[in-house]
Amino acid sequence: MKCLPSYPGKGQGSTVFHDKTDSPATDGRGTPDAGRDAAASAHAGERRAITPLAGVRVTDFSQNLAGPYAGQILGDLGADVIKVEPPGGDPARRWGPPFIGGQSHLFQVVNRNKRSVVLDLKTDGGRTRALELAAESDVVLEALRRGAAERLGIGYEEVRAANPAVIYVSVTSHGPDGPLARDPGYDPLMQARSGLMSVTGDPGGNPARSGTSVVDMGTGMWTAIAVLGALMERERSGRGCHVTTSLLDTSLAWMSYHLTSYLATGVPPERMGTALAMIAPYEAFACDDGSVMIAAGNDDIFRRLCDSLDLDLASRADYRSNAMRVANRERLAAILSERTRRFSTEALLRLLRRHRVPAAPIHTVASALADPQTEAAGMLRRCAHPAIGDYVDIPMPVRWDGRRAALRRFPPRAGEHQGELFPEGA
Repeated sequence: MKCLPSYPGKGQGSTVFHDKTDSPATDGRGTPDAGRDAAASAHAGERRAITPLAGVRVTDFSQNLAGPYAGQILGDLGADVIKVEPPGGDPARRWGPPFIGGQSHLFQVVNRNKRSVVLDLKTDGGRTRALELAAESDVVLEALRRGAAERLGIGYEEVRAANPAVIYVSVTSHGPDGPLARDPGYDPLMQARSGLMSVTGDPGGNPARSGTSVVDMGTGMWTAIAVLGALMERERSGRGCHVTTSLLDTSLAWMSYHLTSYLATGVPPERMGTALAMIAPYEAFACDDGSVMIAAGNDDIFRRLCDSLDLDLASRADYRSNAMRVANRERLAAILSERTRRFSTEALLRLLRRHRVPAAPIHTVASALADPQTEAAGMLRRCAHPAIGDYVDIPMPVRWDGRRAALRRFPPRAGEHQGELFPEGA
């Protein structure tokens, strides 16, 4: 599996790093098989991959985005993640167009480094096999509506009876308590319920959903963090536990400073477009051909911003401190905008960079991909997929000693590893 680039530094080659122990599977614990998973031994001489969760098995019953993203993070860290899908596969496979290789992009970006089996948990045979997987796992992950896991025979008590040291993870909509505990939940519903949409959008405009699934992805991140903590605690105590996360909790957590500000002042936060209520100037400013985001986060930066635009504002009482700049935000923004409109975006960015003022272009997706810093970051991992041309993976955004987590397995086909995990009969 050739991947370009995954590590932009010190003359390293343009391939993904693989653990030298990743050779064709013999023990069923997550080492790659032939064919689609033949990444295993292709780069045995390269630097060793980061796989701190090697030897940890995760049985993942979750679907859609939040749970699968948590499973992918664990898989990126080296865990053997077994994705259990219903007949027909994870519904997220069909969330499109666009599709890549017949699968939704939404599915592809949260399901690498996993094996897949299809089990019908509404049948005795499916439940038996599911419980067999759970009994042999360190972590069991589910994201079903309240009570559904118990009805399907994979609830916490059933799994714990078969596997007392299990770390059982429930990704919920609203949490285990309260009047909405049994209701389904989706990312935009939580953005709406938590107040996140109320502070997103232009002043005077309609509430807006964040442009990406911040609640789903955030819940996946919190879930993975919780699993890592539970694994460490089990290492000390020998005991498993029941971990619970929720979409609503995540959305409320993203609102933390808005919530505490309101509790302290009684003033509801408003939509501010690109601006931030607590800091000024900290927003987008128009140029003659677009806009530039400027973040003057302290007095020194504000002083340099004024110098760059030849403005004598930093010593004036109205703008001397951040609190005064916030109080006079609109007047200050108008003065700055009058100057920034004289420049093209490129010229303004060059000027601000010379004066060490933090600023950025407001890219489209296309221009973000074309930005040299995007390429240098190594966040576009181009891979030779056996069935999909020009396959690009967006890796885990973390490096250890300059290395990213390896792409050991492409997102699986539904049931791709059925025979591998149940050789006695798929």
